[in-house]
Amino acid sequence: MTMQVLTALGGVGMFLLGMEVMTAALRDLAGGGVRRRLAGLTSSPLRGALTGALATGLIQSSSAVTLITIGAVGAGLLGFSQALGVLLGANVGTTVTGWMVMVLGLKLKLGVVALPVLFAASLLTLLGQGTAARMGRALAGFALLFIGLDMMQTATAGAEALLHPGMLPEDTWPGRLVLVALGLGLVALIQSSSAGMALALVLLGSGAISFAQAAALVIGFDMGTTVTGLLAALGGGRAMRLTAMANLLFNVGTALLAFPLLDLVVPVLRGVGQGADDQIALVIFHTGFNLIGAAIFLPFTKEFAALVARLVRERPVPLAEGLDRRLLADPGAALDAAQAVADRLRREIFAALAAVLGPTGDLRALAAIQSQGQPAVTALERYLASVHIAPDRRAEHVRYAALLHQIDHFQRLLDRCAQRDRIATLGQDPLLRRDVAALATELARGARAARLTRLASLIDRRAARFRRAVILREHAGLLPVSEVFDRTDAMRWLGRVSDHAARLSLHAEEAKAAP
Repeated sequence: MTMQVLTALGGVGMFLLGMEVMTAALRDLAGGGVRRRLAGLTSSPLRGALTGALATGLIQSSSAVTLITIGAVGAGLLGFSQALGVLLGANVGTTVTGWMVMVLGLKLKLGVVALPVLFAASLLTLLGQGTAARMGRALAGFALLFIGLDMMQTATAGAEALLHPGMLPEDTWPGRLVLVALGLGLVALIQSSSAGMALALVLLGSGAISFAQAAALVIGFDMGTTVTGLLAALGGGRAMRLTAMANLLFNVGTALLAFPLLDLVVPVLRGVGQGADDQIALVIFHTGFNLIGAAIFLPFTKEFAALVARLVRERPVPLAEGLDRRLLADPGAALDAAQAVADRLRREIFAALAAVLGPTGDLRALAAIQSQGQPAVTALERYLASVHIAPDRRAEHVRYAALLHQIDHFQRLLDRCAQRDRIATLGQDPLLRRDVAALATELARGARAARLTRLASLIDRRAARFRRAVILREHAGLLPVSEVFDRTDAMRWLGRVSDHAARLSLHAEEAKAAP
């Protein structure tokens, strides 16, 4: 008994490891091609669904395709409604694994054949390079998958004497709900619906569970796959949260469609008691309700996207308060709101830099602006993308261009704020302290563009003399070579920060001066 349990656990572990190794290798082999196809083949929800199904069948992971889709949405390659088609197709594509397990693993029993395949794959992985090594890893994962499946079959042989349908909740509606919850919990725990499906097929084949019980478990498996996406979306951007919510709603929707029909489909799929293969019927059931669900959702992709967008609100960005979308009807008012946010963000960044460059070297404000600044810049960028200005409104075009320039310098200045090693080096060199103190003073005052521009020019002129002085100190043995680069990099950082600060103030003044 103990040996059977350990063998079953080892088989599940081997199956999971095989899926992970094979998925990672296939994803590497696919490379950027999958991403390009997702972007190029999703002009309609139907094409997106076909692309998602084919991509998932190729790399054997709906989670991987979902992540690729999220990246494409975040990069602006896909709109959210386009991405929905890919997600619907990915749920259908993931059922390919069940057919592969059923036909190759349970019918052809490739577990023994997989052993020499694993040996060959290991040699290819160890001795090969590039594509050959990746193909070896994919083949090794494929072999591990069927070795694990064979171990599960061996461990569950005779399981009907120990685990039989009567030990699970009764085949009633409440009992089926419990089984759905068990399936959901199992997949949420092992993070693989494919492993859950394989285990259900093995138990069904051994007579340990009935077909109706297996079907209820499979519904739970599909819902369990959404837990990974929900966990990944915690703390993520809105695109990730939209995708996770859409995936959850689709899987819950298909479960709500499939669950009430169990009494109808079970006898049909089992050949109305004529001895049809229960395992094949279970795979058909899994593929069927995902196909039907996708077919129902696809015609309403735009409406579904709008529903998800209403459910997943933008998180409030404190520094971007005031970007009221109702103002977009009046471009002038919208630009006023955008410039007010830009002014607030500029003051906060200047104050944070002044604090860290000042005598106290206080990093707290800089840490806060790093976490709050980027979301504010992103919100400002999206808001401006929604502002539509008539061609004859020259002054508003000038203000719009000035705001775009400010966004560019905000991005660059926030990147500089993350380079804390440069800031630490600035305080170590007495030749830099005067320039550091001058910049800190001007930033604290929120100086006008003219004063910051003069200071930036002065810092640039001193940079050449500073580099010569540092090199002479190294030649004299006063500085190690490594510190030469650290200090010249720090001086370059100071020059770039002063230049971005000056340009930010300059473009802000241009925006306000436009009639």
